[in-house]
Amino acid sequence: MTIHPKIHLTAITLFITILAFGQSHSKKDSEIIRFLDTLDQDDFSGAVLVAHNDKIIEKRAYGLSSIEFDVKNSTDTKFNIASITKLFTAVATLQLYEQGKLKLNNPIGQYLPGYPNKLVRDSVTVHQLLTHTSGLNNFYVSDGDKMKNSAYKKISDFVPLFVNDTLLSRPGTKYDYSGSGFVVLGLIIEKVSGENYYDYVKDNIFTPAEMSSTAALEVDSIVKNKASGYTSMFGESKILKKNDYYLTKASPGGFHYSTLSDLFNFSKALRNYKLLKKEITELMFTPKVKGYNTHLGYGIDVDQRYNQTILGHSGGWYGVHTELMDFMNDHYTVIILSNIDDDGKTGAANVTDFFKELIAGKISKK
Repeated sequence: MTIHPKIHLTAITLFITILAFGQSHSKKDSEIIRFLDTLDQDDFSGAVLVAHNDKIIEKRAYGLSSIEFDVKNSTDTKFNIASITKLFTAVATLQLYEQGKLKLNNPIGQYLPGYPNKLVRDSVTVHQLLTHTSGLNNFYVSDGDKMKNSAYKKISDFVPLFVNDTLLSRPGTKYDYSGSGFVVLGLIIEKVSGENYYDYVKDNIFTPAEMSSTAALEVDSIVKNKASGYTSMFGESKILKKNDYYLTKASPGGFHYSTLSDLFNFSKALRNYKLLKKEITELMFTPKVKGYNTHLGYGIDVDQRYNQTILGHSGGWYGVHTELMDFMNDHYTVIILSNIDDDGKTGAANVTDFFKELIAGKISKK
């Protein structure tokens, strides 16, 4: 049989392209391994997972989950994930939207007719809550002096902290990152679904995504293999302090505990349409507004500053720095969980920057 020269040439070109693609990723994988091999445990305390095409290529743990008892972190240690929790709340909200139980552009009074703040009740929409454009503040920061860290058992317990606060801007006009807005989403989830928030996310997100180690833990709970958090006051102090004082039980805006494997399972379930239908997943991932640094979809960062889009969410608080990043062109997933905060240049921040620059390239646009 004679092969036409053009077909033969096309086959060779395709083979070379595939080979080059494989070598490119092999080189990146080698650089990742080299970086993780040399990562300074005095600089980074936590755990890292790297996957390519939904296959784990590296899982590593560094530093101590308990400094005072000299207990090492492991790859299945439970870390506080701070605002990565907002991804769960966003998915839960969109599941109810998918089921026709709520509309994104309705004011929240449609679902919470008894919400105490009339301005918020009549003018803030679900869309605005999901995109941080409601004008509501971030009560964890703004009202931190009012908080009693062990006083919150139900989602409604958080509401008095911020319900009477003045709006930062007119709803729909400006991006202001808002933990308060996600607590209100939690109230809507409870009202529309008929379940309390914690049960809803467990039944409809954690269970189908195989996240058996993810939970909202009480501040004083004793849980095996849970990392304690230590704060450097974001790099300002060389003397670490335990961060228990700054924590509460998880709200819809933050503070669940999770593991590398659970968050990887969540990422796969979300991207492969196991939690939301394809149409709704794409709606979630579509940029809606420009945030402080990245664009935002519905409750998810859509970072377009690099040579490829990075989807995910970060979590930062006293004694917490976490990252969930999906590199959409090269199909890498990177999860970084740390139980020590940093100054934005060292620790988990340094690890995050390495992966962004290696996989997605230097920042190419603002």
